[in-house]
Amino acid sequence: MRLVIKDNYDELSRWAAMHIADRIRERGDRRFVLGLPTGSSPIGTYKELVRLNKIGYVSFRNVTTFNMDEYVGLGRDHRESYACFMEKELFSQIDIPRENINLLDGLTRDPEEECRRYEERIRDAGGIDLFLGGMGADGHIAFNEPFSSLSSRTRVKLLTYDTRVQNSRFFNGDISLVPDRAMTVGVGTVMDARSVLLIVSGLSKARALKKTVEGPVSHEWTCSALQSHERATILCDESACSELKVSTYRYFKNQ
Repeated sequence: MRLVIKDNYDELSRWAAMHIADRIRERGDRRFVLGLPTGSSPIGTYKELVRLNKIGYVSFRNVTTFNMDEYVGLGRDHRESYACFMEKELFSQIDIPRENINLLDGLTRDPEEECRRYEERIRDAGGIDLFLGGMGADGHIAFNEPFSSLSSRTRVKLLTYDTRVQNSRFFNGDISLVPDRAMTVGVGTVMDARSVLLIVSGLSKARALKKTVEGPVSHEWTCSALQSHERATILCDESACSELKVSTYRYFKNQ
């Protein structure tokens, strides 16, 4: 596992976008399969990817995407669905073919079957080349909250009260409007990716970063599974490093 430390969120976002763009460019005319998150962490990266696309540095014509998660019960036209988020922040602004975008269907009549088919679609695409992700304050990745299995696959998850409280800020502060279930890729799904890039920004993520980097691998902190990934990069800013040991910080800062 590699830790890359940048001064602030803007610098972090530019580094992440350039890393992704360069990986796509290296593939040439061959398909590149990209896993994508939602939430506040990747917004800066998406803005920079849009800019790089518009200036002609990178094209998404040969990119296939798979998103991490979706609320059960929200359609793609709901303003708080993750499909709507992705359309606004990225897909509507780049040259990706619509048929290359893979999203979980929040209105499916059979969420469990939708999850099973999603795993099949990932396998049929040849697997994920790079999975971009964010980290929750409790160390979760996607909706794999604490004590999720580290071998889990795409499935339906009952969301914790704390998660719904945190996400209620997107629903006018009304927790009753936040769905209590979501479909999410599993930790095992993410770990199967050929490479993983995790964005960690801000003081609120400092404890989770410490547990992920310095602690033992544990399903209490699901992101800690990345310690055993051959090509995992955690990209963080200075604020997120505030609880790391000095020796840990210096080691990675000097890499």
